[in-house]
Amino acid sequence: MKRSFIGAATLAGMINAAAADVPYPEGYRNWTHVKSMVIEAGHPLYEAFGGIHHIYANAKAISGYRSGKFPDGAVIVFDLLEAKRADHAVTEGARKVVGVMHKDAKKYAATGGWGFEGFKGDSKTERAVGANAAKACFECHATQKASDYVFSRYRP
Repeated sequence: MKRSFIGAATLAGMINAAAADVPYPEGYRNWTHVKSMVIEAGHPLYEAFGGIHHIYANAKAISGYRSGKFPDGAVIVFDLLEAKRADHAVTEGARKVVGVMHKDAKKYAATGGWGFEGFKGDSKTERAVGANAAKACFECHATQKASDYVFSRYRP
């Protein structure tokens, strides 16, 4: 029993440390744009993720989208913006969060090889996920094990 508690505490510590070191993805808007989508009111994830989503991938992540297996160093960014409606158009509002998935199979072994973080608004330092990566991110991404824990698909 004592050994299980120590093991669980160690695993939790590894997950917490892994989230804290996922870096802000400088220059991500110059990477390959994978897709965009809008989550509207009525969608089950609207409260947390309602708005306009743009997904960007670095070169290593693009190779992962093509092969189905993402290599270490792959980075995927989920840029979430408010959706503004006016004059029969939906336009981008303020940035809500920059979500990041960073692949390092050894470093992030406890979360499928991915480190997760979210940066609040336009901040490059204010973290939205931090020590809560396993619950806030990986819990949902675990359902995507067959696609290396990635929800989005690349359409060439």
